[in-house]
Amino acid sequence: GKMLLLVLLALLLGPASCPKTEPLSGSGQEPLFRGADRYDFAVVIPAGAVECFWQFAHQSGNFFFSYEVQRATGIGNSRNILATASDPNGFQLGISQDVRGQINFLTKETGFYQLCLDNQQNHFGFMHVYLNFGVYYEGFGVENKQPEERKELNNTLEAIEVSIRKLQLHIFHMWRFYNFARMRKGSDSFLLESNYNYVNWWSMAQSCVIVLSGVLQLYFLKRLFNVQTSTRQKC
Repeated sequence: GKMLLLVLLALLLGPASCPKTEPLSGSGQEPLFRGADRYDFAVVIPAGAVECFWQFAHQSGNFFFSYEVQRATGIGNSRNILATASDPNGFQLGISQDVRGQINFLTKETGFYQLCLDNQQNHFGFMHVYLNFGVYYEGFGVENKQPEERKELNNTLEAIEVSIRKLQLHIFHMWRFYNFARMRKGSDSFLLESNYNYVNWWSMAQSCVIVLSGVLQLYFLKRLFNVQTSTRQKC
């Protein structure tokens, strides 16, 4: 009896507690759940694996996707990775296979766009990749662009609104360039740390080899003198 009651409560309350995603634009009273339009984070791609991400975008948007491999392990330490971008129908819009790259395009339809990172060529090590992707719109949500004539009107509020939109767009592009600098900084930091560890271990190995060679030379010289004194006493 109690189990049946719990199942009924779960069925009744379960769908109501889940937020709606962007494509489900129903006429319900619950507001739509909108995700962020831009992301920047680092991800680890395991050896021989493919990681994919989906970003929702409206029509007539500017989609940007940039990446940089900051660290790679395995045989040869190759930092090349295959990056692809596809539209909601699965059609490939861009491809890049390098240490770093960019894929930019206009969103011609509304839906989820797929971004994939392919590390299948590296079967023995993982890759640490920094990502920066998202979508922005001219006017930040304005459906109809204003004609040039309206921009020149002596309306103070309209002039302020246009200036704020331009400022927002400039700040957004400054954020993108800042993320490019963060990518390079992270990559240089990992490279510097790797070189530092390499120099330390190589110096330690060379020091051990020098000390060991000195000990061996001393041992063989001492043994040589012992052999000479023993032969003289016999004579």
